[in-house]
Amino acid sequence: MSKYFAFCLVMLKLAMAFANTPNSLKDEACGEVSLSFGIYLNICPDADAIIFSWVAKAVSEDPRMAASLLRLHFHDCFVNGCDASVLLDDTDNFVGEKTAAPNLNSLRGFEVIDAIKSDLEAVCPQTVSCADILATVARDSVILSGGPSWEVQTGRRDSLSASKEAANNNIPGPNSTVATLVAKFENVGLSLNDMVALSGAHTIGKARCSTFTTRLQGINQNGPDINLDFITSLQQLCSGSDSATTLAHLDLETPATFDNQYFVNLISGEGLLQSDQVLVSGEEQTRQIVETYAEDPFVFFEDFKNSMLKMGSIGALTGSSGEIRRNCRTIN
Repeated sequence: MSKYFAFCLVMLKLAMAFANTPNSLKDEACGEVSLSFGIYLNICPDADAIIFSWVAKAVSEDPRMAASLLRLHFHDCFVNGCDASVLLDDTDNFVGEKTAAPNLNSLRGFEVIDAIKSDLEAVCPQTVSCADILATVARDSVILSGGPSWEVQTGRRDSLSASKEAANNNIPGPNSTVATLVAKFENVGLSLNDMVALSGAHTIGKARCSTFTTRLQGINQNGPDINLDFITSLQQLCSGSDSATTLAHLDLETPATFDNQYFVNLISGEGLLQSDQVLVSGEEQTRQIVETYAEDPFVFFEDFKNSMLKMGSIGALTGSSGEIRRNCRTIN
């Protein structure tokens, strides 16, 4: 065990021990949700350590994987709730969500989830749900990137279905306006403040040139606060014959560190996606939140933690609903 991994695991345990979050969350749209903290302490005590060790290994081999695993949880929760439907493979008589436009050739990290599930099944058969794995790897990815820690509520069960149509319709696109972003977040019970805070996840990760073509089209499409030097650098990066698959950092300054630099970049006109930059150019209310986060990373971290907990409770299957999959890719 590396010293860095051991240190991170100790910090994770401390954060969980001293978390000052409430015992349950109320989903504003759907009433009380039966999720709780620490349900695996007695029935699968090694669950957190197993999950964390695999995330640490994956991120050490590929720092971009932190953002990819975090994104899996987002894309899962925005489609009929946090139920691991995003992990289901297509079969001859079943269509999952992996081929939906926001996910196809975009989502990654499924092999990491497979490895975690395999180890958990070996020690605690049909105990830890795939949905809880997704919520936990999202938190661990943030920690390993230098961001805040929080105790994850668990008790989710896995879906028996998926919806490609909902994935196409519900997940916010990279060219969304503020109005569209707010509508899609409110559709799942999240507020405007949640939307801005959770957009801060773009402080890590990369995006393909094809996702920010609107930002490449010049001054008329980018508003009065355009950063011409930044746009020019993007145009140069995406000018090659393979530009459709060329990747750019969502945060050029600290691309692998979870911090508030993303918001600082927005104020400087250096948001990569159109849906990022509109947070300062589209509405005064969102701009004020961006400015607050740019000035005080601790406010951003606190809001991000709370919004992640809130998002993680969306549409959670509990009790006798759904199942605990043995393999996250298929229904039992």
